[in-house]
Amino acid sequence: MKILLAAINAKYIHSNLGVYSLKAYADRGRSFEQRQRSPVELGEYTINHQMDRILQDIYKRKPDFVGFSCYIWNIQYVRQLVRNLAKVLPGTVIWLGGPEVSYDGEKILEEEPAVAGVMLGEGEETFLELIQYYDQAGTSPEKGAEAGKTLENAGAMGPQGAPASLARIQGITFRTVSGEIETTGKRPLLPMDQIPFPYKDLGGMENRILYYESSRGCPYSCSYCLSSIEKTVRFRSLSLVKEELDFFLKNRVRQVKFVDRTFNCSREHCLEIWKYLLDHDNGVTNFHFEISADLINDQQLDIMRQMRPGLIQLEIGVQTANPATVREIRRTMDLERLEQTVGKVREYGNIHQHLDLIAGLPFEDIDSFRHSFDRVYRMRPDQLQLGFLKVLKGSHMAEAAEEYGLNFHQEPPYEVLSTKWLGYGEVLELKAVEEMTEVYYNSGQFCLTLREMEKRWQSPYEMFLALGKWYEARGLMGISHSRLARYEILWEFLGEKDPEHREIYRDLLMVDLYLRENVKSRPGFARDQSRYKTWIRDFFIAEKKNPRYLKGYEGYDSRQMSNMAHVEAMGNGRMVLFDYRNRDPLSYNAKAVEVGRLDHG
Repeated sequence: MKILLAAINAKYIHSNLGVYSLKAYADRGRSFEQRQRSPVELGEYTINHQMDRILQDIYKRKPDFVGFSCYIWNIQYVRQLVRNLAKVLPGTVIWLGGPEVSYDGEKILEEEPAVAGVMLGEGEETFLELIQYYDQAGTSPEKGAEAGKTLENAGAMGPQGAPASLARIQGITFRTVSGEIETTGKRPLLPMDQIPFPYKDLGGMENRILYYESSRGCPYSCSYCLSSIEKTVRFRSLSLVKEELDFFLKNRVRQVKFVDRTFNCSREHCLEIWKYLLDHDNGVTNFHFEISADLINDQQLDIMRQMRPGLIQLEIGVQTANPATVREIRRTMDLERLEQTVGKVREYGNIHQHLDLIAGLPFEDIDSFRHSFDRVYRMRPDQLQLGFLKVLKGSHMAEAAEEYGLNFHQEPPYEVLSTKWLGYGEVLELKAVEEMTEVYYNSGQFCLTLREMEKRWQSPYEMFLALGKWYEARGLMGISHSRLARYEILWEFLGEKDPEHREIYRDLLMVDLYLRENVKSRPGFARDQSRYKTWIRDFFIAEKKNPRYLKGYEGYDSRQMSNMAHVEAMGNGRMVLFDYRNRDPLSYNAKAVEVGRLDHG
């Protein structure tokens, strides 16, 4: 029997920890003979692949059993693929698993006749028993029924530990031979140390993000989150974690994302791992953590302060600044302490901080959300993610939808349309602010210009809203503009809305532009630099002879140096040098320094 675990990821750079973990557990739980007879293969694809290409690849592999990993971003794709797969491989058994199918398995089977069953919740042991069953019973319904009777006669377990029937496998919803749908009991959760490390060979994964978990579950009960259903937290032994971190470090993996729901819910666990990373830093690998910033203590801050820039990055879920909303969503958060922690970490200048907000939560009207946005914006995160509530199956938020007047899309990703407190028109306003925040703030390409703009608007929210309305009035929303076009658009907007400071913006936009890249195409508003050519040429000749600003350029002549760095003349005569061989390790901005001042008279 040939077994395929198929993952359809959102992007190529992502990897699917779920299928890797299922395979590792199944390989360890079976004998060499069983693995040879029924090998487990992995197939990773993306939703950007043409569906026919994925269908062709699976068909050519000729699996007897296919398991799909299902999430809100791929479930529609998977369901369509499954329907076609059943037509071209009618003898293949198809199972689904993952959070998007774990809470309505019966409905899924009613709607998808090609699917044999659904694995509910944590899947490692369930998957192992499933493939042991099919390995002994056969994959067709007829073979399974006949062999299942034989296994039942043998007792609770069949040969080589195979379950005697699907009904004896906990944690599944399945279709019987007669076509009825049955659900077995909930499967007990595994101790974390019983789950093997999922990675062995990293061939072909050099440019991808690797996901890792040192714990499962969450101690909190946030009503919008599925992690709140399992109210316990299981930790992997620190000795195992350190051994597995060594694997990533020795292989110089570019980025490892911990998927622990609240990584620092155990201060000791968090501190030990961060200490280990500090002591064993390879100078390359970045580790991403989701944390509650208000739980960070002084000892952890001291470790963070010592870290190499880029060693770790933090994702911090603020979600709202409204105390009534915090209480209603069953969240525990000390916002003032969170704010202080974010401020301290920002001052260290070595850790990227990503802060999240959720629009559409109960008791959050448009004015409340504006306040939440402004408060989080003023914390100066490296990224501010304005997300919209997803009403996930199985969550308390889904159960309370009627009480909250919560309208949402019935199709994945089940995003909010309106609530008792927030109308659809106001949601659209937030969508405009979200897009402008993403383009102009989260890109990190307009830092200096935005700081100046903040002086002219009543609040950050109002600033992005004004820009969003301007975009909408000109039909610019939803278009993938080039980087240079975004500068041109912002210049036009500022010229109309704040003409008094036009020349200040001209210089700041040019500095922002050249901080990121030594562009060859210049925007239309750029100052004419022809009168400064001689000065700039002489500057690079002097730097070649006696380096004052451009150290580390030995071996290059002045012409080459002028191509590798850039000097821009500002409106007040300041000459600014952009050094691209010396960049900020977090923002990746070039080092910028004033190297002269000319009289424009």
